[in-house]
Amino acid sequence: MTNRTTSRVLAAATAVLALSAGAGCSTGGAAGADPQRVDVVAAFYPLQFLAERIGGDAVRVTNLAKPGAEPHDLELSPSQVGQVSEAELIVYLKGFQPAVDDAIAQSGGDRAFDVTSVQPLLDATAGGHNHEGEEEHGEEEHGGGKDPHVWLDPTRLAGIGDQLAQRLGKADPDHAADYTTRSAALRADLTALDGEFNQGLQTCQRREIVTSHTAFGYLADRYKLDQVGITGLTPDVEPSPQRLAQVIEEAKEHQATTIFFETLVSPKVAETIAGQVGAKTAVLDPIEGLAAGSGADYLSVMRTNLQTLRTALSCS
Repeated sequence: MTNRTTSRVLAAATAVLALSAGAGCSTGGAAGADPQRVDVVAAFYPLQFLAERIGGDAVRVTNLAKPGAEPHDLELSPSQVGQVSEAELIVYLKGFQPAVDDAIAQSGGDRAFDVTSVQPLLDATAGGHNHEGEEEHGEEEHGGGKDPHVWLDPTRLAGIGDQLAQRLGKADPDHAADYTTRSAALRADLTALDGEFNQGLQTCQRREIVTSHTAFGYLADRYKLDQVGITGLTPDVEPSPQRLAQVIEEAKEHQATTIFFETLVSPKVAETIAGQVGAKTAVLDPIEGLAAGSGADYLSVMRTNLQTLRTALSCS
């Protein structure tokens, strides 16, 4: 049993004990703390963004993933498991965070909203090359090789938002019309963003993006780019020497001027490849979470990504 697996087992056991101890003294759950608002637990940042935009002042949103932390391997404290058990709505992406899946299996019931039920996930290889070995490792981590980063396609995120508004309306019928209105406003914002990406990436000298991990399949699929991932779906996996050599060869073949890394993961591997091919490095953010203290949001980070891509791909 790996250290990671051991920690998950211990965390789950602790959480069960915490829930058992608290079951007899619950006073109606988190809703009692603020009866005027719907208590929503979001598993990580893009889902927090959706819940806050659509819920407005009628909801209180708690993000289980801390700012600046990589959310893939999130471990829940007993108090966080308690938040999941008491929330009126839990918004999560099944298969992305095993600890969240476990907590929902224990106590989520019909309060859980799995966004993959709205937008079935693409295979991990969509929008790019199928690299044996590194991809397979990523597939093992995420069960079947599905890419969870669905929010990087604004049109898919808009569809999830529409369904989230319906779920909030069921939990809080008095504000159902408000949730629908706000989801329509968000859809308009996301449609405008999609138009900016389509226009901005329409005419580029290159279409290949070399990324530190295979997180950009939805973006590549939507905007006709070709993703070359250094590692698979799991960002903290070290690529093998063979994989590094393969990426360097591909980067040279496609005359890549930029190797992309991301905000929550070390840039060392990207810097190594960039040095070998005479390229620069730049941040391309998969928006799994925001940096601590960041004043950005999903829309502003996506627009920063667009400008970064336009520069790297020499788009006119």
